[in-house]
Amino acid sequence: MKKILFAAICLLLAVFISIALFVRLRYGGGQTGFPDRTSSPVVDGDVLEIAADLMVPPGNLAVSEDGRLFFSFHPEARPDIRVAEWRDGIAVAYPNDAYQGPGKQDVHFDTVLSVRIDAKNRLWTLDLANHGIGQPRLLAFDLSSDSLVHQFDFPKEYAGFGSHLNDFQIDSAAETIYIADASIFAKTPAILVYDIATRTCRRLLENHPSVIPDPYIPVVQGRVMQIFGIFAVRPGVDSIALDKSGHWLYFAPVTSHYMYRIRAADLKDATLPPHELSQQVEKFAEKTMSDGLTMDVDGNIYITDIENSAIVRLTPQGDLETLVKDDRIRWPDGLGFGPDGWLYVTCSALHQVIGRTPGHMKSHAPYQIYRFKPGAHGVPGQ
Repeated sequence: MKKILFAAICLLLAVFISIALFVRLRYGGGQTGFPDRTSSPVVDGDVLEIAADLMVPPGNLAVSEDGRLFFSFHPEARPDIRVAEWRDGIAVAYPNDAYQGPGKQDVHFDTVLSVRIDAKNRLWTLDLANHGIGQPRLLAFDLSSDSLVHQFDFPKEYAGFGSHLNDFQIDSAAETIYIADASIFAKTPAILVYDIATRTCRRLLENHPSVIPDPYIPVVQGRVMQIFGIFAVRPGVDSIALDKSGHWLYFAPVTSHYMYRIRAADLKDATLPPHELSQQVEKFAEKTMSDGLTMDVDGNIYITDIENSAIVRLTPQGDLETLVKDDRIRWPDGLGFGPDGWLYVTCSALHQVIGRTPGHMKSHAPYQIYRFKPGAHGVPGQ
């Protein structure tokens, strides 16, 4: 009996080591030391105003023209409420409790990260469905009635197992949605283009060099983001922004040295062969390590720099300037403009969340959404 037990233990140990080795080889490795491209900040951290204090880390946000603040709670924190509105100092489930997770109704939120508001006053939510294990989908809610007005369930060929529909942008005509599939587990990152009117989707630039991360491991406030020493937090294309003319789509993986761009018209041209489309991608400029992106009406790109607790601005000429840098900005994640020139930023503090216990997360609460005025205006909701 002892021999059988010993053999079983050895077998389990061998299986565990084999799995760990596979994960390490496929998802680990890389180096620290991504270049610090920040500079002295333009403004002091005192400009940061707390828009919301939360007991669970936020993911992304959208602010309407009339100042309504919507946001997701970050899926990595395993929240009870997936999408919320900040009302009178309280996070209220949006549009109601029935959407918050399975069990209450057929159409519900699973793991929503990104939210945006379009020109038709609709709040869109992008559900990555636990890396494609569930049903990835887009939902849109009319903010005048808070009712569901659009639903699209992604077929598996567009967002299958291992996908990670991370962030998205909507054009100014509210006709086309551009989505970044970071594909953390499948390792097939791509850009998705969704036509709202026809409810059709196309998957483009899969595994193009511009959507594949450079082999760096983020280091955030002292923590090297390689979980258990074998899994590096290194998503594919993640950051995504659309200029307000709808001409250029900018995008990049978190750990890429460069910001890339492509004409939106080329992405929408279904007659363009894949090899010709890939040739339309431009290497725009060097960037910091990036997570969230947004743009103002003057064509400046705003970047959340997770390693340096900073928000930087990339000008149309490709120059970087650091707007604000402050240790209170813990893993700055989502960015979005509101009315009156306010720029909002979520602090997801993922270095205090990923691979941590609920007690650890609770001990580092509250988690903030900040806002400040960068001196330029953007489109509310974007």
